[in-house]
Amino acid sequence: MPWRRGGRSATSPGAAPAESAGGRHGARARDSLAALRDDPTIPAAIRAQLAADFAEVERLLGKLERGDIHIAVFGRVSVGKSALLNALAGRPLFEVGVLHGTTQVHSLADWQEAGAGKVVLIDTPGIDELDGDARERLAYEVAGRADLVIFVVEGDPVRAEREALQRLAAEQRPMLLVLNKADRYSADEQARLLGQLRGYVQGRIVPENVLAVAAQPPARARVRIDPRGEEVRTRVAAEPQIAALQARLLDILDREGRTLAALNAGLFAGRLTDQVSARILSLRREQAAKVIRGYCIAKGVAVALNPVPVADLVAAAGLDVALVVHLGRVYGLPLSRREAARLIATVAAQVAALMAGIWGIHVAASALKVVSAGLSTVVTGGAQGALAWYATLITGRVVEHYLRQGKSWGAQGPKQVVRDIVAQLDRQSVLREARSEILSRLRR
Repeated sequence: MPWRRGGRSATSPGAAPAESAGGRHGARARDSLAALRDDPTIPAAIRAQLAADFAEVERLLGKLERGDIHIAVFGRVSVGKSALLNALAGRPLFEVGVLHGTTQVHSLADWQEAGAGKVVLIDTPGIDELDGDARERLAYEVAGRADLVIFVVEGDPVRAEREALQRLAAEQRPMLLVLNKADRYSADEQARLLGQLRGYVQGRIVPENVLAVAAQPPARARVRIDPRGEEVRTRVAAEPQIAALQARLLDILDREGRTLAALNAGLFAGRLTDQVSARILSLRREQAAKVIRGYCIAKGVAVALNPVPVADLVAAAGLDVALVVHLGRVYGLPLSRREAARLIATVAAQVAALMAGIWGIHVAASALKVVSAGLSTVVTGGAQGALAWYATLITGRVVEHYLRQGKSWGAQGPKQVVRDIVAQLDRQSVLREARSEILSRLRR
C-alpha cells in the first residue's frame, strides 16, 4: 500500500514552529550558497577546477527554492534497498533483481508532494560489490548530497557497514537505520537485533530512528477449493511490513523536512568553502614559491655581478622590500613599502646572527671590490650571490608565513617562526643550488 501524506499537516499549529524555523534555516542556506556562487574573490582558475561543485550550488539553490526533499537509501548489495523504496512508493519505481548488485548507477523518482516541492527517492549502488569501487564512490557521493539517508542492513552490521556508518555520521548525515528482511526473525530475535543496532549507533542515531521492516516478504501459499471440490494451491504476494518506517518518515518530513534540506545545503556550502579556501591557498603558495625563487635569482645575480662598492648592499635591500610588497599582492594583503620595510626589520632582528654574518660577508666582498677595482667580482660573486639567495629565501618564507596567517605571527611569535623555517632549510643544499644557478647565469 503506498504511503500518502496525512496526519499532522505542515500547516498545523504543532508543526508551525518547526516550519518557521525551517524557513529561516532555508533562507540562511540560500544566502550562504548565493554568496559563495557570487564571491568575486574566487579566481577563475579555482572556479574551473571546481566547476562540478559550483554546478551543484546552482542545483541546491533551485532545490531550496522549490522546497524539494531528497531521500536516499544506502547499504550493501542485496540488502533490499530498491525493494524498500518500491514498498514505500507503492509501485515498482526501481529495478529489483536476483543478480548481485542489480543497481549499477543511482536512480531517482519523484514520490510525494512536500509543501511547494516534492519528496524524491534515490536508489544507490551497493557499497561492497566486487570490483565496484566506482559505484561505491557514487553511492557515497549521492548519500553525501541527500537530505536524509535510509541506511539498510539485514542483520548484525558487518565491517563494511560499520565503517560506512561511521563515515556518514562523521559527515553529519541525517540517517535512519533500517533492519530489512525482519520477517526472517522471530519477535524476540527482532527485538535483540534492534537493541544491538541501537547500542552500536548510540550517540549517532536516535533510538526511534532505528526500525525493522520487511520490504519484500516471500509470497504466501494459499489453498482454495475449486467448483469440482479439488484443492488449488497458489502463491500470493505478501504485503510489505513498513508501517513503522512510513510513520517515522512522515513525522520527520512534517516537522523537519525543510530544516533537513537547509542543513544539507549548509553543509555542502561549508565543505565547498573549505575546498575553495584550500585551493586558493595552494594556488597562492605555488605563486609565492615562484615569486620567492625569482627574487632569489635576481638578488643573487645582482649581488654577484655588481662591481660597485656598497651598491650591491643597497640593491639587495631594495629587492627585499620589493619581494615583501609582491608577496602581499599574491596573498591579497597589500603592503606599502614602509610596511614592507618594517616587516623586513622584524625578520632581520630575529635572525640577527645569521643576517649579520651574511651582511658581514657582503661588506667584506664589497671592500675587496674597492681594493681590486672590481676585478674580484668573478672570484667572490658566486659565493656572495649564494648567501644573498639564502637570505632572500629565509625572508620570503618567513613573510609568506606571516601573510598566510592574515598578517599575524600567531601564538608562536616571529622568533619561533623564523627558527622553525631556518630549521626546515638545508643550508648547504640551498647554497650549492644557488651558487650553481648563479654561476650558470654568469657564464651565459
